Amino acid sequence: MIQASRRSLLEFTVAATFAALLPAGAAAQQSSQHSYFPPSGEWARKAPAELGIDAQALANAVRFAQSHETKRALDFSDQEATFGARLGSMPTRRAHTNGLVIFKGYVVAEFGDTSFVDPTYSVAKSILATVAGVAVRDGRLVVDEPVAKRVNDGGYASARNSQVTWKQHLQQESEWEGSLWGKNADFIGKDAFGAGERKPRALLAPGSFYEYNDVRINRFALSLLRVFGRPVPEVFQQEVMDLIGASSSWKWVPYHNSYVELNGKPAPSVSGGTRWGGGMWINSWDMARFGYLWLRKGAWNGKQILPPSYVQAALTPSAHGPDYGYLWWLNTQGKNLPGLPANAYAALGAGSNTILVSPDHDLVIVWRWHAGNVADFATRVIASLPR
Repeated sequence: MIQASRRSLLEFTVAATFAALLPAGAAAQQSSQHSYFPPSGEWARKAPAELGIDAQALANAVRFAQSHETKRALDFSDQEATFGARLGSMPTRRAHTNGLVIFKGYVVAEFGDTSFVDPTYSVAKSILATVAGVAVRDGRLVVDEPVAKRVNDGGYASARNSQVTWKQHLQQESEWEGSLWGKNADFIGKDAFGAGERKPRALLAPGSFYEYNDVRINRFALSLLRVFGRPVPEVFQQEVMDLIGASSSWKWVPYHNSYVELNGKPAPSVSGGTRWGGGMWINSWDMARFGYLWLRKGAWNGKQILPPSYVQAALTPSAHGPDYGYLWWLNTQGKNLPGLPANAYAALGAGSNTILVSPDHDLVIVWRWHAGNVADFATRVIASLPR
């Protein structure tokens, strides 16, 4: 027994040393190969006890989540009062609160109608960041370059806009000036922006000020279409969702007027949310796969979909944002996700629609149409996990 223990320790030490010497991409792939990845159309479940989870505590956490549904209207009748005049279509109703808990790659809890395809609002921003990561991987853009170096459609022709970089778009610090699809980046006017309207202010230099701004994100999405030379949903499907075994039920709905000419044909440019209708409509299972891809540092079953260096940069706080990375909400200051580790992060959409990732706990939580901070649910889930 002693010899076996020594041999196991030696094998572990050698394996750990070898992993440390691997290039970042290879290390991620090696880690990926030792993790469970759900095949298309299914996801393995494990009873909490199989993974050392306190089943009663987890059940209590789920009950908490179920009892904290959003006050958003079931029929989206509050949409225009909240966000302003619509540019795209909306469903006639939404699901009730629902969600999934993925621990060590396995489904350990599910509640509500997780198959319901609903708008996920600004979770689409984190999805756009993922599409940008594919562009970086393929050499279609360099994050520190001005967008104008590769995009020549007039959107970056002014002296101000010509300075805007991809990174500034990703960190919402671009201060891009202009209108797109009938909405101006100044967010002035209740008819256009509803309760989200803003007071006039002087623009600052690109890269010097953070502002959460869907017009600028929509400009970023159009710029991604330009560098790929094809619609962003097509890229996302072929380069991400098909590879991670997602369903075919999701759809990225454009605005009625957000079409541009591409190779002589009209092509849809999509948005980074559902503020003005349209946006990413998706079920909780596909959201969980997307979150799990990020938990695994952009790798899926041995294939590195996103460059590890890009994932690391995306989860690094910007200079001026409220603990914000590349269109991901971070927790390095412990404020956005109270009680969770500093390296936890989340994709957040109005409603609320949330994907939470906690690498320290090998955990992904999807919680949709909820009230309160996702950390209120997550801390309860974490308390049920083995120490």
